[in-house]
Amino acid sequence: MNAPKDFNDRMLSLGLARVSEAAAIASADFIGRGDEKAADQAAVNAMREQLNKLDIAGTVVIGEGERDEAPMLYIGEEVGSGNGPGVDIALDPLEGTTLTAKDMPNALTVIAMGPRGSMLHAPDVYMDKLAIGPGFAEGVVTLDMSPRERVEALAAAKACHPRDITVCILERPRHEDMIAEVRATGAAIRLITDGDVAGVMHTAEPDITGIDMYMGSGGAPEGVLAASALKCMGGQMYGRLIFRNDDERGRAAKAGITDLDRIYSRDDMVTDHVIFAATGVTSGSILPGIKREVGYLTTETILMRSKTGSVRRMVYRNPTR
Repeated sequence: MNAPKDFNDRMLSLGLARVSEAAAIASADFIGRGDEKAADQAAVNAMREQLNKLDIAGTVVIGEGERDEAPMLYIGEEVGSGNGPGVDIALDPLEGTTLTAKDMPNALTVIAMGPRGSMLHAPDVYMDKLAIGPGFAEGVVTLDMSPRERVEALAAAKACHPRDITVCILERPRHEDMIAEVRATGAAIRLITDGDVAGVMHTAEPDITGIDMYMGSGGAPEGVLAASALKCMGGQMYGRLIFRNDDERGRAAKAGITDLDRIYSRDDMVTDHVIFAATGVTSGSILPGIKREVGYLTTETILMRSKTGSVRRMVYRNPTR
């Protein structure tokens, strides 16, 4: 019997959840132990092993880096059994290695999958990002607006005062002027030290997370992962690649990107239906972290399909050996 060649997101989704769970469980022994590299490597190894059990012909389009920089799950690596549909895979085996090593909130394992050719092959450069949740007219905020204008436009759309808006921003020296301008509007800011995939995801559920908008620059690969999540959860996202030197512009050319000033919408970054899974490593506002009991590890995974808008939360109690 021939393996199916079409992207069956329903059949593949539970397998993807297992991939995310395995990476989280592998990183559990490194939570709070100060070794970022070991935590990341354990998650990479487990994620790769589980991916290769799936009946897919997968290509990693967002991964750990270029082949010469990453021995496993590098961009362009082929994963899966090879006997199934061709798919694009975006992943971060441990989103928040520092968060894991320091036992700080919001470390996740993250993976998304879509049909072949459906995801932006973002080079490993910075991306200027802007995201809000669902329920607003398209383009109510844009990257061409100043930070002040974005806050004021979103407040007007919500029929509230800027003081009622909370913006999530990575705490980095490069964002000091942005932070000052946002605060000058009266808006609140939640600063995060790492983990901007989770930061963007927060905007999709503002009543739960308290976050109305995400803005600032971070890794472009993480931008594609965040866009995959919002494709499932709802919300708007925009990204513009930032190139600091000729080497980074060369990476863009290698990825087939010719318009260096293009602003990508969420649906430009992820052009077809996608499935997305994330498992909590340390507790945060999206997912609880790994719970350790005598003889067991318990994880919680969020599993989403953009085709149906379904969101599952799955608890897995795994015996330790």
